[in-house]
Amino acid sequence: MLPKILVVDDTAANLVAMRRLLAHSGAQILEARSGNEALALCLDHQFALILLDVNMPDMDGFEVAALLGETEQLRDTPIIFVTAAYADDMNRLKGYRSGAVDYIAKPINDVILQSKVRVFLELYTARAELQHAMAELAERNRQLTEEVAERELIETMVRHQASHDLLTGLPNRMLFQDRLHVAIQRAHRHHQRFALAFIDIDGFKGVNDEHGHAAGDVLLQEIAARLSAQLRGNDTVARLGGDEFALILEDMSDPQQALQLGEKLCSVLGEPYMLRVDGCSIEVRIGASIGIAPFVTDDRPDADEQLVQTADRAMYAAKRSGKNRCVLAG
Repeated sequence: MLPKILVVDDTAANLVAMRRLLAHSGAQILEARSGNEALALCLDHQFALILLDVNMPDMDGFEVAALLGETEQLRDTPIIFVTAAYADDMNRLKGYRSGAVDYIAKPINDVILQSKVRVFLELYTARAELQHAMAELAERNRQLTEEVAERELIETMVRHQASHDLLTGLPNRMLFQDRLHVAIQRAHRHHQRFALAFIDIDGFKGVNDEHGHAAGDVLLQEIAARLSAQLRGNDTVARLGGDEFALILEDMSDPQQALQLGEKLCSVLGEPYMLRVDGCSIEVRIGASIGIAPFVTDDRPDADEQLVQTADRAMYAAKRSGKNRCVLAG
């Protein structure tokens, strides 16, 4: 699109002369015969340059320039005053104060007019190119910001999926091992006690065999929800695989407190489940065998493995003694 030049003069002959002189300027020429008409055109068009006659009957060039300077979208439009009073220093100073960037004296020198117009058109084109480049840069920055945010989200999701069970959303065996290691280190540093619980679901295979794996998956999700609802925010509920779960019970200084919690979990997990599978409601019941191993100070490098084995043995003791019960390791 060609840049636009506005020529403002109340004399038709002057407009014709300007049109002829600017015919090969590479700009679209618009004309106004009064200050009011010039202001109206400025609201509808973006001009690279305004050639403004100073002496007009209804509103002189100084007033037009002052009004343009009061409008934010127009105040940066360069104005060259065209006047016969160029030699008048007071008028020239008044023009600069009104917003003029230059003067051209009448009678107009063709070479001077075309040279000055060319300079301002080049400045306008350079500014337009700069604005376009800055807009492209801003858009690219926006895209990069979105891409970085999307990449960070994907990385967060990947890290979460790597450390969490996809079915229940609980920490998986890898994250459980990491948190158990941290819990042991914290217990050594702050002389705190905690307990480890292993849970094996009684009767889960029967649900799978009778109602299908879809029902088994829904049941595992319900079990995970019940376990999470019973524990505190600083405890860990993990799914180790299949129907096996593990709990890291923080700040359990009294083993009997851990045993009471385990017995409560047996009761909660043993309540009926109403599963919604393929649009049908299925009621099932299961039990839970829970083994609890309180942590005692152990400086051996395999303290976590020893604790896991102790909890696992307690869980199997619960199964051998009749299932759906909690056993505290001695």
